[in-house]
Amino acid sequence: MNTHGKTFKYADNVDTDVIIPARYLNTSDAQELSRHCMEDIDAEFVKKVAPGDVIVAGWNFGCGSSREHAPLVIKTCGTGCVIAKSFARIFYRNAINIGLPILECPEAADAIAAGDEVSVDFDTGVITDITTEKNFQAQPFPEFIQNIIRAGGLLASLKEGAAK
Repeated sequence: MNTHGKTFKYADNVDTDVIIPARYLNTSDAQELSRHCMEDIDAEFVKKVAPGDVIVAGWNFGCGSSREHAPLVIKTCGTGCVIAKSFARIFYRNAINIGLPILECPEAADAIAAGDEVSVDFDTGVITDITTEKNFQAQPFPEFIQNIIRAGGLLASLKEGAAK
């Protein structure tokens, strides 16, 4: 499993209210919500993001509330992965629950620039900045978590398991 795309870069402490502002949480429609993803810090994000693109961020990405809407809108926009120096614990768990691939790699988060072309191999944890020809090693998820992400989230994974 992998992704490939251009990067959008953000600083430390991007909270869930910035990822999806609370003023839009009057609907549970993921497509509608995704139209507002990151708009308070990057009004152009939803206009420019393409399937497979990668968000790169600093420390504590996804801090703030426990709402699952934050990783859901990132995934619904087509983002292929989030790479950060670290994730807020509840965001980390919510990302896995909804099947959004995330990787912690401080070295990659520091070195990768906005707009760089990046590929990510989730099985090995290798992050390649194609623009600069540099590789970074993140800790890949164990196979059972990779299976959850491949299935599209925890519920989908449980349904697959029950069907077998």
